[in-house]
Amino acid sequence: MADQPALQRLDAHRWLLPRQGKMRTDGLIFSDDELIGAVRADGTLQQVQAMAALPGIVGPAMAMPDAHQGYGFPIGGVAAFDPHAGVVSPGGVGYDINCGVRLLRSKLVAADLNHQQLTRLADALAAQIPAGVGQGGAKRLDDRQLDRVLTQGAAWAVNNGHGQATDLEFCESNGQIPLADPDQVSTHARNRGRDQLGTLGAGNHFVELGVVELVADADAAQAFGLFPGQLVLWIHSGSRGLGHQVCDDYLKRLRQDKDAVHSPDSQLIAASPHSPVGQSYLAAMAASANFAFANRQMLTHLARQAIGQTLQISPANLGLALVYDVAHNIAKLETHTVHNRQRQLWVHRKGATRALGPNHPELPPRYAAIGQPVLTPGDMGRASYVLKGSHLAETLTFASSAHGAGRRLSRAKAKHNAKGRDISAELAQTNVIVRAKARATLAEEMPDAYKNVNNIAAIMQNSGVAPIVAKTRPLVCIKG
Repeated sequence: MADQPALQRLDAHRWLLPRQGKMRTDGLIFSDDELIGAVRADGTLQQVQAMAALPGIVGPAMAMPDAHQGYGFPIGGVAAFDPHAGVVSPGGVGYDINCGVRLLRSKLVAADLNHQQLTRLADALAAQIPAGVGQGGAKRLDDRQLDRVLTQGAAWAVNNGHGQATDLEFCESNGQIPLADPDQVSTHARNRGRDQLGTLGAGNHFVELGVVELVADADAAQAFGLFPGQLVLWIHSGSRGLGHQVCDDYLKRLRQDKDAVHSPDSQLIAASPHSPVGQSYLAAMAASANFAFANRQMLTHLARQAIGQTLQISPANLGLALVYDVAHNIAKLETHTVHNRQRQLWVHRKGATRALGPNHPELPPRYAAIGQPVLTPGDMGRASYVLKGSHLAETLTFASSAHGAGRRLSRAKAKHNAKGRDISAELAQTNVIVRAKARATLAEEMPDAYKNVNNIAAIMQNSGVAPIVAKTRPLVCIKG
């Protein structure tokens, strides 16, 4: 690997990557003494340099503490672009468009469920929720239905009996991106997603039952409806094959398009948001994001059914209500204050989540005084965190925060390290029940493969970007 760029330490949690070479702005890295070594060891810093070289970038090119090398942007990359002089880039959004996570709270106390009941819940969730590479669901959408999913997002699922209207209030952008145009999604992408609505996928996607182990901010936890000992449900999935194909389609189209904006890093080929290809990509990206919102809504419905039927408890007594749903891989036109002036910017978040501060107009009234729930899932064996957005995040990171633990090992390295081990049995020793479609998935996704989410949450807390509200511990995990 080429020589790593030199970093200048700003404080305990931030490093400056000074502007140099073709960079148009500085890089800003959020990390700590333990995690910064991994950032230096892979290609993350070079990818931040490439981000900073894109036309029209506003403010620093950023990497969150869960950052690691990805395609185009590093996973954990955040950058904002002027809507006229700047660009939109598929490599700055990612292949799994609107890969995201949602958290649901229940009325149940986890300690009231014995091991046998948790095992039955694991079996029921694994049976009810289609999971695995390329796995389709029970429903195959016709063209008219698919068009409506691509334009309506989570609302399509709710309107067709797969949820409740209040779910939409607690989704980022109410579960619908308005720029969507199904006509900009290729036939191949449509066909890949036609039977995948309400499916989990594989890789790092999961459905997890957990327990609220710690409440760090009582007022915020009360607003979010969280309490110590509570049973909660995490769901992590995205736009499945449809979004992956949209990204691939537009990368290929950009390589052949006269309007494309070329970068020293070929993975960051881009377009002006106002060019024909830029407009088409944004419309297809929004459609893919809406598919992902609908997908997580359908998964929520399946999980509610599985849990209620297994425990023989009514929906009212179960009370599985949505705390929030956030997108991880997306570009959005947002208004931010830059040098005391409000500007519209195309904010790319690739493996990062929004972190809106108190009184932001996009927050539901219930959270107005607190800020946005910032959902930060970990690995199968340690913990996950609920943070809250802040005004500092709005001024420092374009209202962005870390999206999870972040990989520490490549999938190939994780599988190598897992040889001869029984990951399921190891997790059982820590009181985590796992169900997976493939042993390879467990090897790739074992806790050792991830950075310690406790470090990630501490950096967000101590930097002031996203203070900790609550910590959950996994009890049951369903993988593809």
